[in-house]
Amino acid sequence: QVQLVESGGGLVQAGGSLRLSCAASGRTFSSYAMGWFRQAPGKEREFVAAISWSGGSTYYADSVKGRFTISRDNAKNTVYLQMNSLKPEDTAVYYCAAEGLGYLSSSSYEYDYWGQGTQVTVSS
Repeated sequence: QVQLVESGGGLVQAGGSLRLSCAASGRTFSSYAMGWFRQAPGKEREFVAAISWSGGSTYYADSVKGRFTISRDNAKNTVYLQMNSLKPEDTAVYYCAAEGLGYLSSSSYEYDYWGQGTQVTVSS
């Protein structure tokens, strides 16, 4: 089993940057693909980015491509989401998730474990 704890959210002005972290417990972290999702008020949860177990492959939603970067440090059991050029429409609760088969996926149904989320608010 994997427990996930996100941090790094906050309030930032449009054009600014934030780096989210997701710390995982469990010795099998390095075998999981990891993803970031977000959910804005009144909207469905949407895919943001995913990274393979090794970090060698990444996958992004079109809406964040070129602005966000997902990475991981398996020695620290941590996955990151570097968010640059933030826009007001990026405002949401951001969740990290772990996918047990190691496959990159944009579907939330494929992910087995979820964190509690961290709020990101981008002001205009």
